[in-house]
Amino acid sequence: MGRNNIWAHLAIALVLILIAAFAGQVHRWQKRWKPVTQSPSSSQRESDESSDDASAGADEGDHKAEILVRFRSGTTQQAIEKITAQLNDQVEDRIESVDELNVIEDEDGKDAAAVVAQYLALPEVEYAEANSEIKLDHEDGGHKHVHADDEMFFQQWGLFNNGQNGGRVGADISAMRAWAITKGSDQVVVAVLDSGVDYSHPDLANNIWTRPEIIKQYEDDDLTDGAVDDLHGFNLVEDTGDPMDDNGHGTHVAGIIGAEGGNGMGIAGVNWKVKIMPVKFMDADGSGTTKDAIEAINYVIDRKRAGVNVRIISASWGSTTKSRALEDVIRKAYDEGILFVAAAGNSSSDNDRNPHYPANYNLGNVISVAAVNRYDQLASFSNYGAKSVHVAAPGAEILSTWLEHDFKELRGTSMATPFVSGVAALILSQNPKVSVDDLRAKLLKSVDSLASLKGKVSSGGRINAAKAVGAE
Repeated sequence: MGRNNIWAHLAIALVLILIAAFAGQVHRWQKRWKPVTQSPSSSQRESDESSDDASAGADEGDHKAEILVRFRSGTTQQAIEKITAQLNDQVEDRIESVDELNVIEDEDGKDAAAVVAQYLALPEVEYAEANSEIKLDHEDGGHKHVHADDEMFFQQWGLFNNGQNGGRVGADISAMRAWAITKGSDQVVVAVLDSGVDYSHPDLANNIWTRPEIIKQYEDDDLTDGAVDDLHGFNLVEDTGDPMDDNGHGTHVAGIIGAEGGNGMGIAGVNWKVKIMPVKFMDADGSGTTKDAIEAINYVIDRKRAGVNVRIISASWGSTTKSRALEDVIRKAYDEGILFVAAAGNSSSDNDRNPHYPANYNLGNVISVAAVNRYDQLASFSNYGAKSVHVAAPGAEILSTWLEHDFKELRGTSMATPFVSGVAALILSQNPKVSVDDLRAKLLKSVDSLASLKGKVSSGGRINAAKAVGAE
């Protein structure tokens, strides 16, 4: 090979090396600035593409304003549908438990405020309001007593506080003394209105409500198929009979009320035996709407009328938006003898001045619950109210059931609320016929008075299960 050829080949090799180096640097830049994503399989890509198409269609529907309208007494459904048709709207749903209450969807692209104003101007309308968003209320001695053998029981300071992790001894709901009297009953049904419940969780499965064969499936003319096989409850998000939890919050709430006690595993609920009715109206992100909350309560009322012994609704959610429609359906639950236990909220604010709903509805079946910590102090995040918040319960560092058959600690008035719902269920296990008024009164009298709660909650105290069932 000649000298000139050697230099030519060296030059070409050098150029190729430089090109490769530059390409490598570009590739590194691309890797640095491009979001890292997992490469999907072909089947995943097909699934994702179809999901994208579905999402696009859903986004278009999401722009439709949805409002709650109650027409004046005597207005027929035919007249209501005629009015909505003239306004180019449609009746999306009727709330059977409240006469003349309808969910109306706008078809003209107007915002909710404009649609509300349009209906308020009609002489046939009693009230109209927007379907607002709702959020879950959570933050990521000598007496006879009964110990639980559940492996994590001694981490549950809200049930038994012996000073673990520096807590105040006795700052608990006196559960072990209550269990000497009653551990609950599988004849009592508590509806958990939330993100659903993992009904397959080993510590919950035996305490999940199953619709008896003598009770007909839930029927609603406004559903696509007219009926739902509500074997273990109802899913308002998808209009199905599968209320499986995809968020975790509802499963956590359910465990506080009724994780199976005395089974040697996991935790113990306030009730060792009870039936939890999951009613899912919150999605995987923990969001729902007033309309779906109303329909969830409507479902519970329907099941009560059908013969299900559902006496308690546990509601660990809320917003600052007042809804007369939501108030109306909770009032209907009162008429059916159903107690409504609601979270006071987590804004460290005074609900007497800044109301939080549904906890602030002044109804005979509503109990508003604040949260205390393991030192029997009002939790720093908890709302309060000398008039509008009624009682406190453990709500910080609360261990309970979680998704994938796991357990997790959470804090919030969301966690305090099911403690009160659970104590109400213990009372009902003793006295199934007690009226909702007497049940509420008994709960509010069954407290340990605390100086830290004076002027913060109307009862002045934290709930005490032993007092509620007559153990002390």
